[in-house]
This record gives sequence, structure tokens and C-alpha cells, in this order.
Amino acid sequence: MDEAPTPIRVTVNGDAHEIPPSLTVDDLLDRFGLDRRHTAVERNRVLVPRAAFSTTEVESGDVLEIVTLVGGG
Repeated sequence: MDEAPTPIRVTVNGDAHEIPPSLTVDDLLDRFGLDRRHTAVERNRVLVPRAAFSTTEVESGDVLEIVTLVGGG
């Protein structure tokens, strides 16, 4: 019988979250229902280029800041 993978702990916008291991930034944005075209992500104080969202894995202990850009006037 296979055991479920142990969740990892990360901080997103100041709040602690437990997520499955091996998620990419893209996966994380999907979990939060965010549109990556209008989102900026900082991981451990380093901006993640949008082109790297699908290849950047979120690791235990990461601190992420996710900012959604909103237009208007």
C-alpha cells in the first residue's frame, strides 16, 4: 500500500501553507486559482521569471510573495 507523500511547508504572502511536494510555481498558481499572465512571483526574495514558472519547483521552507496585477483607472 502506497503512502501519500508528506506535505511540505511554505509561506505564501505571509501565511503558512502545507502543499504536496514537487509542485512548480505554475502548479501553485493553479492551486490558488491565479492567472499567471497577470501574476508576479518572488521566491525567497528573488523574482521568478514567468518563463520559469513551469520549471521552478517550490521547496520546503520557501517564502513566496505572489502579486496579482490589476488594471483599472
